[in-house]
Amino acid sequence: MVVQVTALAGMPIIKKGDKLSKLICGAAERQNTPIQDGDIIVITHVVVSRAEGNTVNLNMVKPSQFAQKVGERSDKDPALVEVVLREAERIIRMSNGALITLTKHGFICANSGVDKSNVPGERNVALLPEDADKSARRIREEIKRQTGKKVAIIISDTHGRPLRDGEINIAIGVAGFAPIRDRRGEKDLFGYILKAKRTAVADELASAAELVIGQTNESVPVAIIRGYNYQESEEATVKDMIRPLEQELFL
Repeated sequence: MVVQVTALAGMPIIKKGDKLSKLICGAAERQNTPIQDGDIIVITHVVVSRAEGNTVNLNMVKPSQFAQKVGERSDKDPALVEVVLREAERIIRMSNGALITLTKHGFICANSGVDKSNVPGERNVALLPEDADKSARRIREEIKRQTGKKVAIIISDTHGRPLRDGEINIAIGVAGFAPIRDRRGEKDLFGYILKAKRTAVADELASAAELVIGQTNESVPVAIIRGYNYQESEEATVKDMIRPLEQELFL
């Protein structure tokens, strides 16, 4: 199997109301990598949120007393803390300047996924998409209408990990494929039957895409992964990847 990961260059600065599917298909045509059946298109969540208008100007935010206290303790902008708290279901950890929350989407991450990078305007921040699975499904359906091609979509975000330094990209929204490959019951090289192997292919693909997307090049918010034989699914969502809190080992 040969898997190719291609940066989709030439995308404009995304603003509210932009139709990402049209921009993605146009950019792919211009760089002679037109969308094909079986492509996996990885899109950074920031441009999805910007297109959907899911951004906040911190100058318009009035911090609560609690947000002000947290800001003082963590050396963070109280307005930013207020936005983080609004996006949180609850606080998981708060120490050494870090604010780890459980978001209303079910993700455990830093700052509720609120992002200041690659957002135009010094005081503007992007929130996570309200429903990244829904956003992924819509983009997938629009691309199929425009090109006739059947693709899979991943909406990605950069997350840290317990007990590991450095960040990786993970999937926060998917459409068109199963995000986990269940390999239980398969045999390994020596005939051992696998009993616990479930591969988070959506996260692996999202991280592969980050190798060409990066965090500092505004013109490359999208990557096309071609050649990976994924399991198609119309029902699967990113929630299939979220471990229930009662099974979480690090809380």
